[in-house]
Amino acid sequence: MLPGGLIVGALLAYPLSRLLLRAYHRSIGRSMAQAASGCVTPKPPAAASTSRPTHELQLLDAASGADAARDPAASRHVLDAPWRAALAYAAAGGAFAAVMTAAWLAATRDDAVALTKLTILVWTYLWPAVLTVNLVAGLRRHHRILIAAYFGGYALLVVIALVRNPATHWYELPVFWLLINGPPTVLLLAFLTRRIRAVGPMVLAFTAIAVIGSQIPATILSNDPALLKALAEAGTAAGMSAGGIFWGMMLAGLIAFAAIGWLILLWLGSRYRRKRLSDQILLVDAMWLVFGLSHSIGVVFEGWLWIFSGFVAFAAFVAVRSAAFAVMRASGPPPRRLLLLRVFALGARSERLFDLVQKHWLRIGDIMLIAGPDLVTTTVEPHEFLDFLGGGLSRQFVKDRADLAQRLQKMDTAMDPDLRYRVNEFFCHADTWQMTMRELAARGDAVLMDLRSFSASNQGCLLEVGELLNSVDLRRVVFVIDATTDRQFLESSLASLWNSIAAESPNRTAAQPAARLYDFSRQPEEPALRGLFVALTS
Repeated sequence: MLPGGLIVGALLAYPLSRLLLRAYHRSIGRSMAQAASGCVTPKPPAAASTSRPTHELQLLDAASGADAARDPAASRHVLDAPWRAALAYAAAGGAFAAVMTAAWLAATRDDAVALTKLTILVWTYLWPAVLTVNLVAGLRRHHRILIAAYFGGYALLVVIALVRNPATHWYELPVFWLLINGPPTVLLLAFLTRRIRAVGPMVLAFTAIAVIGSQIPATILSNDPALLKALAEAGTAAGMSAGGIFWGMMLAGLIAFAAIGWLILLWLGSRYRRKRLSDQILLVDAMWLVFGLSHSIGVVFEGWLWIFSGFVAFAAFVAVRSAAFAVMRASGPPPRRLLLLRVFALGARSERLFDLVQKHWLRIGDIMLIAGPDLVTTTVEPHEFLDFLGGGLSRQFVKDRADLAQRLQKMDTAMDPDLRYRVNEFFCHADTWQMTMRELAARGDAVLMDLRSFSASNQGCLLEVGELLNSVDLRRVVFVIDATTDRQFLESSLASLWNSIAAESPNRTAAQPAARLYDFSRQPEEPALRGLFVALTS
């Protein structure tokens, strides 16, 4: 029942996640286009000076050697932090693999425990750690290298096993691996995509619980003939057919366990609000639970109690991970805050850059951003999604200056249990986003503005660029561009905005005022990301 419910629940969860996220996207888009009811008039931008600045604004290549890291330790930390977390997850994965290997040997009563067999079993059960490391730290190149290294190691173990046991067929061990890891891997690949992974684990938990619950009444009644007979007689007296009674039992179980599933989702949302878990912990734990349950199916035929072996292995995974993060918590520099601004029309390209940046930056500090249609389904947090499902989405939007002040005061700047910080996302109406942007710009240690695809049609971005020139030290700002940026329009806009810069701007008296432009398309992904973090932390 458990594996069947999980499989059916997963088949239902993927399209349901897509539908719910689409509805969430549309609801956010409608609210963003509306004016806030009763909102006060936003504070006007700083008044432009009547005199031209003393110095001309220069345009610098932020990736050039002249702008190399002045604080190399900070840039190294932001680049290396995800890999330190990946080591903690890998160690926890080793504990999981050790428990599952011990369970397999104990369940099968295998007396011939050769080192080769033991290593193959551990290596087989270690596969989820590869997926976890790639999720937590790896870039595309790392993904390929790590997967190739894993399967290269497994191939070597298979060759050694064949040499020592000539009677073994070459395909037996690869088939064993596929039986153990194939189904959960295929099941989870869809839920690891950026498009739905923000809510996929929650929806999967809900659908799996509901589907399993639909089978509970029939299972209980099939083992109690007297109760089954009484139910059949009551249903027949009410004019129901045998099929109607059967489907009625399933519907009753579905509704009852769907209610339980909803309570579990609320419990997860509460734990998230209280910082007992993070969005990444939720995703990773869901993945390891699926593998644990799937792996336990391989030994359950030796006795029904072995179904719990996967849960014991998962408990070992959580214990080692928690201990590793507790040890690592004491180290690290003070947190740094990043404000992310961008052209909303970037769509999937915006998602990709955000995924790369947040994977690293959230290990050293929080990220602030104004919600937009490009990232709204990528950055959705558990409590925001539950508010949407419960009809309370309007509570997430900035209504006026007083409401903004309260939200700024309550920004989440504390570290999660997995040593990650959070994305502080601000949902704004059409008449509240400008004042929100000004307040966020004043609070960021660094500002990253993604101007790829920037052109004359992006008037909102022009307002943001002008506000940065007026109120933020440009040494803290990096503008990301590429071949799709209208460079001529950008340069003319910067020159025009600079000539009307506010009198109180911190940039007006700078000896060498400069806007730093970082071309993200010049290098492969990994060097480009390294250079970007050097620019942001220098």
